[in-house]
Amino acid sequence: MKLKSPISPHLGHRQRMKQRFVSNGVDSFLDHEILELLLTYAIPRKDTKPLAWQLIKRFGSLSEVLDADEISLTDVDGIGPQTAQFLKLMRGVIKKYMHADLPQHISMKNPQEVLDYCQASLAGKQEEFLEVLLLSVRFTLKSARIIATGSIDQIIIEPRQILRWALKENAAAIILVHNHPSGDPSPSPEDIQMTRQIVQAAQLLNIQVLDHLIVSKGTYYSFLAHGIIKEQKRKPS
Repeated sequence: MKLKSPISPHLGHRQRMKQRFVSNGVDSFLDHEILELLLTYAIPRKDTKPLAWQLIKRFGSLSEVLDADEISLTDVDGIGPQTAQFLKLMRGVIKKYMHADLPQHISMKNPQEVLDYCQASLAGKQEEFLEVLLLSVRFTLKSARIIATGSIDQIIIEPRQILRWALKENAAAIILVHNHPSGDPSPSPEDIQMTRQIVQAAQLLNIQVLDHLIVSKGTYYSFLAHGIIKEQKRKPS
């Protein structure tokens, strides 16, 4: 005689949430409800609502939960390594989806698009990254690459590392962007020195450095806006 597996008391609630998503989409959910629904795919046969609330209370918002590192996530009671990895995977998938067709559309003619890209790419990271955006002669994004990781004052970044890649990709201009996990986007003396070195080297190769953006959660600093990088008058052909 085979014993039937006990039916989870939360199964009906899960099914109703999933049906609600199918019928109305994610816009009908609050942050904690989205997180609760996500957790149902990682944690079987358990009420995920209390876990969702714990995560929101610990980190502050859905975006902060997805930006958190795995060690911090597993500090929350009930969140194991597999669930933490699942949440980090969701963050990576979201970023990849958001950036999938950007090279065809993002343009310096719309600086807000560039800022949105940079915020989505780096603002939520817990480590400091330096990313370089390569632009065509029409200032559309050709490609992007993270060049270095760690504090800028602890990394030796030679302009030729960046410019070699820009030349290989036949880029007409570049934008530098890095993040400050501290939340303060103000540049350090090392940030300014590095930027000026790259601008000087790029000028010799007829490559424009259009801006250097430092992004943090909800804020940013533009070297162009503050006059550290001078606006170049040459227009794309």
